[in-house]
Amino acid sequence: MSIRFAAIGLSHNHIFNQTDYLLAAGATLVSFYGDEPEQITEFVRRYPQAQQAESIASILEDESLQLVVSASIPSERPPLGIQVMQHGKDFCCTKPGFATLEQLAEVRRVQQDTKKMYAVYFGERYGNKSTVKAGEMVHAGMIGQVIQTVGSGPHRLGRWGRPSWTFDKQYYGGIINDLASHQIEQFLFFTGSTQAQIVSSQVANFKHTQYPAFEDFGDLTVRSPHATGYTRVDWLTPEGLGTWGDVRLFIYGTEGTIELRKNCDIAGHPGENHLFFVDHKGIQYIDCADVPLPFMSQLIQDVLNRTEIAMSQERCFLACELALQSQAMTVSITG
Repeated sequence: MSIRFAAIGLSHNHIFNQTDYLLAAGATLVSFYGDEPEQITEFVRRYPQAQQAESIASILEDESLQLVVSASIPSERPPLGIQVMQHGKDFCCTKPGFATLEQLAEVRRVQQDTKKMYAVYFGERYGNKSTVKAGEMVHAGMIGQVIQTVGSGPHRLGRWGRPSWTFDKQYYGGIINDLASHQIEQFLFFTGSTQAQIVSSQVANFKHTQYPAFEDFGDLTVRSPHATGYTRVDWLTPEGLGTWGDVRLFIYGTEGTIELRKNCDIAGHPGENHLFFVDHKGIQYIDCADVPLPFMSQLIQDVLNRTEIAMSQERCFLACELALQSQAMTVSITG
């Protein structure tokens, strides 16, 4: 048994990741709605089985649907998610899940009232095989108690055109809210932290000063009662790298360490999804290319059974809250 779903909001290409993984997990794509002509054309090309809806309302009122996925402009995701939940459906958007703390507070209220799911798809964990493998190892106790994570999330802005909203943080909440929410959620997951606070955070616009409302660098320190984490993100990946970013995560435990080289291993192993494991026995390299990605299959089961296997709703909200709090307290290091 599976579910029927629709897509609303095609503004970011992450909509294709969500849709592809749901289809691979056995869900049925019924309909979609979007505003951008180029994205609509590509969505139709990829998913000819989906009906283009005349309006958002027509999808919301379709009682045969159980789930709506979205990659709309970030600031538009919370009001859409509220409508979806109030129409008796679960909602899954790509990160960031919110643009302001006020939006988060309202979504929390509606989620409690409706008991429907407001999930945020953090692709750097749920869509990355090496991160999934690291989760299995950590929760099997292979590095002991995790005491720290150090994550870097460099991105390439790219030579191609991007829509204007990507350069104005009022639409995406700032670079820490947008990019570092990945690493904050991973800190909570790998350390098993159910509460945490931001110690410090800072942002800058070093290179792209032609966009005064843009930030191309940010970092933060987060702390829980039993662990600490550091994260840095940027939009400064050089064109010479063969991927959009050399994304890495270090997981430090009392009995060992794990390093993930998620997208590439510079001057090392080819391809993606590299894991390096060190414990008292020695050093081990693990190629994670064949590790399955269970998130969407688990999400389907959560929709059907009202469970929280794919993601705890509270951890989802906490990760987003910490990212927004970090963004709100940032110090600009460029004046």
